[in-house]
Amino acid sequence: MKKNHPGAHIELFMGDVRNRARVEEAFVKFRPRYVFHAAAYKHVPMMEINPTEAILANVMGTRNVADLALKYGVYKFVMISTDKAVNPTNVMGCTKRLAEIYCQSLFYHAQQQGGKTQFITTRFGNVLGSNGSVIPLFRKQIAAGGPVTVTHKEIIRYFMTIPEACSLVLEAGCMGSGGEIYIFDMGEPVKIYDLARRMISLAGLKPDVDIKIEEIGLRPGEKLYEELLNDKEKTTATVNKKIMIAKVKTYNYKDVCASIDRIIDLAAKGEVHNMVYAMKEFVPEYKSQHSKFESIDKEIENAEEVATPSAPDARQPVAE
Repeated sequence: MKKNHPGAHIELFMGDVRNRARVEEAFVKFRPRYVFHAAAYKHVPMMEINPTEAILANVMGTRNVADLALKYGVYKFVMISTDKAVNPTNVMGCTKRLAEIYCQSLFYHAQQQGGKTQFITTRFGNVLGSNGSVIPLFRKQIAAGGPVTVTHKEIIRYFMTIPEACSLVLEAGCMGSGGEIYIFDMGEPVKIYDLARRMISLAGLKPDVDIKIEEIGLRPGEKLYEELLNDKEKTTATVNKKIMIAKVKTYNYKDVCASIDRIIDLAAKGEVHNMVYAMKEFVPEYKSQHSKFESIDKEIENAEEVATPSAPDARQPVAE
């Protein structure tokens, strides 16, 4: 950064978004006009194993930064979300959806109170070369002589480069006026198995001859196909054909606060079952896959069946 922009003034300020007092120190010291909130735990299987940490970092941490952005009169707050927030199948995706809901509802609530901060969300898929990206992993496995591991032969993912992602985030941030969830056109999805074969070939080796490709099975919370919600029925176009606005359900701020307070409280107490149950109640499209939390989906289904009495048989007379 300094090499390309020698005139840029950069200060490093270390802290944890879960520590509200420390985050507030940053706002008091720097008085930012723009905040790009990218702090999150994003590793899907790891968060499936440590779900309370996902809530405390991704939901409580986002709430801390968003609340302080409003308090200190930030002009624009841009939250970086993920395609995994669409119909989430894992804890990580649901925490990001909860963070989206909080930021959007806070904006509409604050607007009614005269608040000026514009809260904008950007949602996109995997970024090539970022931490946890599959390409550095494949490169390392190839250099070690294999095997290259894929979780499933049919699994697909959307990818964009770091410059593309940064450019679109900045543009969406400038474009937004508050309350929007922007979705980026990620192009055609890539089959991870084909990517592995291509990387082996580019290394001058033959797939399944010089380097074996091993299918190891889907990881906890992982799904075969990610969704971006970018079909025309569920999005609105913008002046940039690569950026769209999602049409999503909006929530009442007080209801959001009540649910998120409860979920965070359960996370802080380590009550995993009740916490995940509450997450699924508030975000009903959250259905676990390849996860121990699938049993909670069944619990909720059974509870709904008990709560909804079956309709009377049309063939039988109904007592008046």
